Amino acid sequence: MRQLNLDQLRTLVSIVDLGTFSAAAQALHLAQPTVSLHISELESRLGARLVVRGSRRITPTAAGAALVERARRLLRDADDAVDAVRRQAEGRLGRVRLGTSTGVVVDLLPQVLEALEASNPGIDVEVSILGSTEAMSRLATGTLDIGLVAVPQPPLRDIVVTRWRSQPMMAFVPRKWQAPKRVTPSWLAAQPLIFNDASTHMYRLTMEWFAAAGEVPRARIELNYDAAMRSLVAAGYGAAVLPLNKTDDERLDERLQVLPLSPRLVRRLGIAHRPRASQDGATESVLRILETFRQA
Repeated sequence: MRQLNLDQLRTLVSIVDLGTFSAAAQALHLAQPTVSLHISELESRLGARLVVRGSRRITPTAAGAALVERARRLLRDADDAVDAVRRQAEGRLGRVRLGTSTGVVVDLLPQVLEALEASNPGIDVEVSILGSTEAMSRLATGTLDIGLVAVPQPPLRDIVVTRWRSQPMMAFVPRKWQAPKRVTPSWLAAQPLIFNDASTHMYRLTMEWFAAAGEVPRARIELNYDAAMRSLVAAGYGAAVLPLNKTDDERLDERLQVLPLSPRLVRRLGIAHRPRASQDGATESVLRILETFRQA
């Protein structure tokens, strides 16, 4: 037996709901002979009479009623499937794999995800904590969709990197320390220091800043988690060079001095992804939200 035809099932349900062939034809925007053909083909295929033609209203037979009950579920599932595909294609549904550093996750990403939830609640963003080098590598191998990375990055084939945001780097110093109003490499190099992990772009950026002034400092401890570094500074363990970000911990802020660097140092972030023409709708929607947070 050939498979059931969803259009014919939809015709049967409409006839039972509306009571006449003509009403079903009008509702489905079909010619009445087409409606009749749908029912006769269904009855022939199943070898059972499905409807009884009364003087005023068509009613289902027992077999017809059983089929209508299941047809409603099939049609609902089919409509849901079509809607899911449409939402996926339009970028309103799907899963997007995003990689970025801990600092961005804590300080910037919550705002992005909040905006995404408001506009595209059907998109699930799977966040991985990754350094910029690993994020670029995973983009190249196709195991990541978007990376928020430090720039510049070495060029990779089929990976696009665009500028996103700039953050001034600041000296985070314990409140109890006597510190200058503007912190120089020579002053900071003489202090106990908390650095980012040596594998990170921020470590290289910081060390280049020291090296330009002829300083080669040594870290007391290396971490790859900005919030933990700020906490250690607040505890008096050492000073750190970190991006300027707002925190919601007033007690922590009261135990810190956040001082400008001299010379100035800036960290720049970019959005890395494969070419837009190859993106699915969900990834494109996340990219559009990220672009609303772009700074000139």
